[in-house]
Amino acid sequence: MASLPAQTDTERAPGAGGDDEAAGAIGSGPKETSLGELGLLFLRLGTVAFGGPAAHIAMMQQEVVSRRKWLSDAAFLDLLGAANLIPGPNSTELAIHIGWARRRWAGLAVAGVAFIVPSMLMTGGLGWAYMRFGKVPSVSWLLYGVKPVICAVVVQAIWGLAPKAAPTTSLRVLAVAAVVLVALGVHELAVLLGAGAAATLIGGKAGTASERPTQATERKMLMAPIALASGVGASAATLPGLFWVFFKIGSVLFGSGYVLLAFVRAELVERLGWLTEPQLIDAIAVGQVTPGPVFTTATFIGYVLSGPGGALAATAGIFLPAFIFVAMSGPLVPRIRASQRAGAFLDGVNVASLALMAVVTVQLGRAALIDVPAAALALVSAVLLVRWKVNATWLILGGAVAGLMLNGLQGGSELRDGRLGDSRAVQITGADAARSSLVGLTEGLPQCFS
Repeated sequence: MASLPAQTDTERAPGAGGDDEAAGAIGSGPKETSLGELGLLFLRLGTVAFGGPAAHIAMMQQEVVSRRKWLSDAAFLDLLGAANLIPGPNSTELAIHIGWARRRWAGLAVAGVAFIVPSMLMTGGLGWAYMRFGKVPSVSWLLYGVKPVICAVVVQAIWGLAPKAAPTTSLRVLAVAAVVLVALGVHELAVLLGAGAAATLIGGKAGTASERPTQATERKMLMAPIALASGVGASAATLPGLFWVFFKIGSVLFGSGYVLLAFVRAELVERLGWLTEPQLIDAIAVGQVTPGPVFTTATFIGYVLSGPGGALAATAGIFLPAFIFVAMSGPLVPRIRASQRAGAFLDGVNVASLALMAVVTVQLGRAALIDVPAAALALVSAVLLVRWKVNATWLILGGAVAGLMLNGLQGGSELRDGRLGDSRAVQITGADAARSSLVGLTEGLPQCFS
């Protein structure tokens, strides 16, 4: 292979001082980040980050790269690519990666837990209301105002990251190909690995080749999920049983929230019979109307099945693999970047990751920009982001207020409808179609739960 151009970004060039120095390069910043600052940031993001992983990633990019300068765009893209290559919730794993980059083991735990806890508490509270009253408040007005803002936030993040991810013609062509493949329905993991392989063959921009990882080191990151997923078995309908069921799912799951629900349906509805189809659809609705990781749907399901203890067991089970995978893969990211060939592979994964975000943003836009007021909210948010660099948190809160005001002007009919069963068609796009989609997805699932 021809020699590849050296990367000049200092955050991508590790020193020669061993593992600690190489691992530390990606987390270098203007000053050391305190655990309190790290925790408060991700608590806030976990409280207001509506819109799914693409929105979460966009908000993290604004806070960590644009505002605080903790990471460069290049380092952020490397962590995003690494998060996409391991099973589990991508945005949560990105938060954990950022915590590791800034404060190593303590930061890994603080950032991850802080991002998860707000959503866990909200979905757990909705689980309590669901079991106590048989209904939860409809918040379709909230999503109506927030989703257009999220569209603007994600587009602005993609616009800022794209030049860094694809500075060469070959990587731009690869990005377009990845968008087309994802839009045609090719599995996300296949697109990511294919883009990485293509970038390796054609030669993308890569880091300096001062340190070449061994083949065993390069394989370690990709083989970790296989090693961890093996030998995990479910038990009876007990707290340990709930933990292991969700631990298995978190250990092998790639893909969107709907893929998560497909695995849950295969295990809890069809095989074990712990959950009913209507309860599963209600869990989808709850996951859509709460901020933070959609994987906290497990918290709601755990509460429905076994109360507060079940909620904690299910939450711990679904998220624990993410912490393990990041702990294993995080120290390897600088080594991968230091290798010409592995760095080119990571460049391909990075452009494919942005392609995934772009396709998801188009889908979100089709669901969010449904009328003139929604489109106006998105446009105003985009202007505020680009021209005045307004914090995305304030924009999301403003979108929620706008949704409440517009709902009041329309008579507040959706707010008075409190039953999930009556309002879920408003709360999620195509909820009835989601049930048939889940049935179709589970028909093709690997038999890893038998």
